[in-house]
Amino acid sequence: MMDQPLLISELIRHAERYHADTEIVSRLPDAGGAIHRSNWGEVARRSRQVANALSALGLGPQAMVGTLAWNTHRHLELYYGVSGSQRVLHTINPRLFPEQICWIINHAEDAVVFFDVTFASLVDGLVAGGCPTVKHWVALTSADKLPAMKHVQPLAYEELVSAASADYSWPSFDEREAGSLCYTSGTTGNPKGVLYSHRSTVLHAYGTCMPDVMGLSARDVVLPVVPMFHVNAWGIPYSAAAIGAKLVMPGAGLDGPSLYELFESEKVSFSAGVPTVWLGLLQHLQKNNLHFSRPWNSIVGGSACPPALMRAYRDGYGVKIRHAWGMSEMSPLGTVCTLKEKHLKLSAEEQFAIELKQGRPVFGVDMRIVDQNGQPLPHDGKAFGDLQVRGPWVVQRYFKLDKDPLQDGWFPTGDVGTIDPDGYLQITDRSKDVIKSGGEWISSIDLENVAVAHPAVQEAAVIGVHHPKWDERPLLVVVRKPGAELGAAELIAHFEGKIAKWWTPDDVVFVEEIPHTATGKISKLQLRQQYKDYQLPTA
Repeated sequence: MMDQPLLISELIRHAERYHADTEIVSRLPDAGGAIHRSNWGEVARRSRQVANALSALGLGPQAMVGTLAWNTHRHLELYYGVSGSQRVLHTINPRLFPEQICWIINHAEDAVVFFDVTFASLVDGLVAGGCPTVKHWVALTSADKLPAMKHVQPLAYEELVSAASADYSWPSFDEREAGSLCYTSGTTGNPKGVLYSHRSTVLHAYGTCMPDVMGLSARDVVLPVVPMFHVNAWGIPYSAAAIGAKLVMPGAGLDGPSLYELFESEKVSFSAGVPTVWLGLLQHLQKNNLHFSRPWNSIVGGSACPPALMRAYRDGYGVKIRHAWGMSEMSPLGTVCTLKEKHLKLSAEEQFAIELKQGRPVFGVDMRIVDQNGQPLPHDGKAFGDLQVRGPWVVQRYFKLDKDPLQDGWFPTGDVGTIDPDGYLQITDRSKDVIKSGGEWISSIDLENVAVAHPAVQEAAVIGVHHPKWDERPLLVVVRKPGAELGAAELIAHFEGKIAKWWTPDDVVFVEEIPHTATGKISKLQLRQQYKDYQLPTA
């Protein structure tokens, strides 16, 4: 059989050859959110121009190219122009602290950083803070829209691209070479880099397109709400090229009204994002009595989606939300929740009970749970332990770190969960978020799901706080829905009969806002710091 390397450039070559006229729609951050229409053929041509432009800037093979950018056609061009030309695309999360971003750029040794104009002031601060490896800062706009900056005179992306030839042949090289780089959000210590190979990226793209995963096809209109700086938008820019789907790129407009407008105008059929985004869209729908003209499906990840949110979309709007689970170290997809044939005989509520789980492994991912001594536990849906994974798109070691994180060849995810006999994973908590009360474990996720099911609760988080007798007890932190009246006693009574009695939260704190991480997850770390000295009424 032929031995051809699995390269990212093959994805864009395929999209150009067989899906050239399929649209790529972008909302432009440098034009007040105006709509830009392109297609796979245009993206491929401009990607080749990007490759030539990088050569003109003096970048050789394996040079690091950073991006601080939203989901747009320009960012998509960089995905292929950088990686396809044997350089490494380093997508940087602009929601991190500036000090962390500066550290990441220096650690990666980025030679060029491309940025959207909305991040001009952030870039100015980074330059002032010191990024010595960066030789060029390039604003993703035209020369007439270059932002005024104090510490740097950026180049204009459109001028760089237009000056470069589209005559470029994608090079062939070892598929195990690096193609892209992402850093974890760094909840403890400095962020850690995950360096993805061309091989792992292409295999991940194959995996995501399978029917029981994202199930994408050339008939889909895909809107990745998840940012391209968050684990490569969960691989969607690669998956969409592999099957020639239409892409709708939302730019910086991730609020409910902006998303609804795009869903309706472009007739979106598939999307992906974190629960907080779907909550914002739902509130916009309910407030304005809106509906969708085309049913669509979504996968949700980053954190568990509350059952009440899934029901609201399913029953009110015909939108199917499926759980997915993964992490930066897994490229990121590990599981997606789809039913098996035998489950079709079950009642709707029995099916929904299965759909609340994180799902079955994608082919290419193997997983197990182990006890505190590293011994495997049964997949019976009852035993829960530390989740470990392995596979061809799972990290072996972190970028520039020699320490091997693997345990007996398995990567420890930091999640705690159960696996049932059918292979369905249910995450019960992050290992650091589990509440240890009197030697027993309490799942904060289960408590949050019960809380959010109350009609007056908009968002909820549960953390463990110190208790002199039980070591830790659950504290419930809640944001009420606008105009709702709800007291602590009423909310605690809401838990009765839904959980083990001893799991019931000891107290409730009502707040205006719950802190979130740079990737949109609830920040349990900040909450634990904020309430580290909290005195429970039961203490």
